[in-house]
Amino acid sequence: MTIAPDNARQGASHRYRAMRDFVQSTDDTLPGKLEVTKEGIVHDMVAPVGPHELTTVHLRRRLEKVMPEEMVAHTGEPDVEDEAEGIMRRPDVMVIAMVDMDVPGSFDPRSLIAAIEVVSRSNPDNDWVAKVRDYPLMGIPIYAIFDPRTGTGAILTDIHSTPEGPRYATRKDFVYGEDVTIDNWTIQTDNLPRYKDQPTDE
Repeated sequence: MTIAPDNARQGASHRYRAMRDFVQSTDDTLPGKLEVTKEGIVHDMVAPVGPHELTTVHLRRRLEKVMPEEMVAHTGEPDVEDEAEGIMRRPDVMVIAMVDMDVPGSFDPRSLIAAIEVVSRSNPDNDWVAKVRDYPLMGIPIYAIFDPRTGTGAILTDIHSTPEGPRYATRKDFVYGEDVTIDNWTIQTDNLPRYKDQPTDE
């Protein structure tokens, strides 16, 4: 039996809403972070303390020192959701205007100036592969990646159309210790925490 395109879209939308409802119902009951991607639900086991969380704190403070008062480097809830694409993410840091935070429910991804991720030790492909695909699909203009495993990172910008869908056209790699520019704001990356050699959930 052939499924008409409209029925297929309705089925995909129903599947996405079911996954989103499951993720939202399990908030604060499971360790780590649950997100909805094109492939399904991703469970990222991020420890509540340590290099991952310390990096987000450093980045938030450094950004807010150089940004105007009306801008925020926000960490935590709510999610960023694009129901049409079937994606719900929660970046480690969201650069957003304070006025755009005053909304019911999830943030509109197109209201973000930038999404910043600190690479998880347990699932680095989620940050380096899946989010590199998802964030331009959602219309987030800048994606910054900080990797405590290697002391490196990248700033991805300039969304453009490709046969596979919207993708970032420009990637600027950096190593910890170099200054990096996110939109109009330049911050230092020296003394950011690194993961230790011993096993960890981060």
